[in-house]
Amino acid sequence: MVKRIAAIAFIFFCTSVAWMILGGTISARTNDLSGKLKSSVGSTWGTPQNQLPPSASFTVTRQVKVDREQFGKTVSDFVDTTSNVSLPLESSDIHVNFELHHRQKGLLWYSTYGVQFDGAYTFTNTSTKDEQVTIQFPFPAGKAVYDGFHVTVDGVPVATAITNAGAATSLHMQPGQVVRYSVAYKSQGMDNWWYRFGDDVTQIRNFSLVMTTNFNAIDFPDNSLSPTDKKRIAGGWELTWRYSNLLSGFQIAMVMPEKLQPGPLAGQISFFAPVSLFFFFFIMFIITTIRGIELHPMNYFFLAAAFFAFHLLMAYLVDHISIHLAFIICSVVSIFLVVSYLRLVLGMRFAAVEAGISQFIYLVLFSYAFFFKGFTGLSITIGSIATLFVVMQMTGRIRWSEKFDKKPEIPVAR
Repeated sequence: MVKRIAAIAFIFFCTSVAWMILGGTISARTNDLSGKLKSSVGSTWGTPQNQLPPSASFTVTRQVKVDREQFGKTVSDFVDTTSNVSLPLESSDIHVNFELHHRQKGLLWYSTYGVQFDGAYTFTNTSTKDEQVTIQFPFPAGKAVYDGFHVTVDGVPVATAITNAGAATSLHMQPGQVVRYSVAYKSQGMDNWWYRFGDDVTQIRNFSLVMTTNFNAIDFPDNSLSPTDKKRIAGGWELTWRYSNLLSGFQIAMVMPEKLQPGPLAGQISFFAPVSLFFFFFIMFIITTIRGIELHPMNYFFLAAAFFAFHLLMAYLVDHISIHLAFIICSVVSIFLVVSYLRLVLGMRFAAVEAGISQFIYLVLFSYAFFFKGFTGLSITIGSIATLFVVMQMTGRIRWSEKFDKKPEIPVAR
């Protein structure tokens, strides 16, 4: 009996090493290509976007007296100097609409989105005379597409100079004049979207941003403002940020929901696989010992190989089909291998009931617990405790000294 247990432990150890190698291979495939694949997706779809508000300013020329030494005497000259004077941003009325589109590359899904931006801003000429004002609107990303980009001032389309940094509009403003500057575009990005007021604490007056999404799993990153109002709409949310006079160093942001990642999930399940096999071997050993059935270590070897087939097949199937479909296929294949094999060793009833149900619980259900992020550990713990309870009730009256000394009967295959 001791040699038998040692042989089973050796098989378990070798299979666990194989799982560690497989899990490491999956992680390496995922991590080594993640940067390259993300760059590839970003080059074709877009990168995270950071939208800043427009700024308005005009140039003032002043004469400054400059003293200099000439032939031992002080001579004064007047030099023209220029400086920019910024106009206050009186109000902001912004509407942003997001459409989420997940894209898969290799073993990873990427959260890409389409964004429709429409912003209206008002500026006031605080100067006492007419000024030639330039309004600069920065682009949210250097390398992106901006479809339908147009600028209006007081509802009238205006000429705009486009650079890599953004769009510049020049207009004549009278003293105290208020203009409504509007800009709209459609673009594409990835992972997250930010509306930044500035790098430091900034005063925001008469601000309104209404954001609509076509997804329900909304999330706001650290150092960002929560919406002042939330409302459910068909297929998503309508979120509102509204402030009359706010001083803040935080920004407005939205993190796009992620899809279940096939690569990391397959790696986690592979690293956890020894726990599933341990419980299965433990149950098989208890049942066969109680019933006096002989299950040779070579039988345990083939059972371990059938378990390993589940994870090996999943590792190379998840980058071709849906993770859920891959999981179902791998489960069916592995259970079929175990049941069809034990049918020949111990008969159909034991193979389908004791072995089949045990494999379904400890391989399939324990592995599927990783699909429920945040509840994996709790689910497996509950299953482990339930297993301990059942086994303790089954074996409470067993005389283990008699069982270990008794020679197992050799079953006849049925």
